Amino acid sequence: MKLRRALLVLSAFCFAQWAVAQTRAPSAPSKMPGAAPAEPPTLSTVDWLRRMHAASRQRTYVGTFVVSAATGNLSSSRIWHVADGDVLMERIEALSGAPRSTFRRNDHVMTFFPEDKVVRSEKRENLDFFPNLPGAPDSAIGDFYDARALGKGRVAGFDADVLQLAPRDGLRFGYRVWSERRSGLVVALQTVDDDGRVVEQSAFSELQFEAPVKTQALAQMMGNTAGYRVEESSLERTTAAAEGWSLREPVPGFKPVNCYRRALDGEARPERTMQWTFTDGLASVSLFVEPYDAQRQPREALMALGATYTLTRRLSDKGGDWWLTIVGEVPPKTLQAFAQGLVRTR
Repeated sequence: MKLRRALLVLSAFCFAQWAVAQTRAPSAPSKMPGAAPAEPPTLSTVDWLRRMHAASRQRTYVGTFVVSAATGNLSSSRIWHVADGDVLMERIEALSGAPRSTFRRNDHVMTFFPEDKVVRSEKRENLDFFPNLPGAPDSAIGDFYDARALGKGRVAGFDADVLQLAPRDGLRFGYRVWSERRSGLVVALQTVDDDGRVVEQSAFSELQFEAPVKTQALAQMMGNTAGYRVEESSLERTTAAAEGWSLREPVPGFKPVNCYRRALDGEARPERTMQWTFTDGLASVSLFVEPYDAQRQPREALMALGATYTLTRRLSDKGGDWWLTIVGEVPPKTLQAFAQGLVRTR
């Protein structure tokens, strides 16, 4: 499905979760190696998130990152992450599944598919690290999540503070976060549903800070497209209002961060897909709207992959039919709220 192929790029850098065990106790973290009772620093929700947010953009490291869902899906990647002044570079090498290498230099992302000899290139404004905060952490995030220190543990040989981020409503998942004690970097993350079950979990199995990785070396690898066909993503900044769409009322806590018109799979149709993205600072939701085509669109469905849900729906109005795809690491009821609130304004 063309959307899934496009989402390979969209999801290449998302921190998913590594499910090692499940628990139904919403207030207690699953046991991580070397866990020990202790109290981490007392900080507000915003202060915790600000610290994690800064660490993901200021530290240089190399590590192996393992991801799986409670359903049994398992994957791993090797990550080279370099912070050099105003330049942020990453290389992510998939160690499972189809071979692929993804490079990022600030807002420029290139994904290499060696089997197909294809490189997909696009510009992206928001960096999909956890927490996914657009700019400075918003104090309003405390209206939707409570932060509580659970103790300390060890991940990949590093001491970590363990924090629980509990949602105040049913529109978002909860999180248990292992934050490396000295830097604040998120080294393990669990996504927890309303019943306290771990639906996804992720962690570094090996991590090295201040590794000898140079920005120039990664930039040279990123620019070496010899023998590959480069597919440029056609991306145009826009607004939902300009495209003729709006929400009847906001979904609590979720703020729009960007809106684009884009062509998926390199298609050059007159009417392109609109991508409208929202975040509450931790979770994100993207709405893809395109003209309905019975020959291309699948049936309406709700699909799940770990904590990421995808809802597809046909929309009809006096101006015609549209195909809506909503993707987000949120409960299904949140996707339903977006779908029910989306209206055509022209």
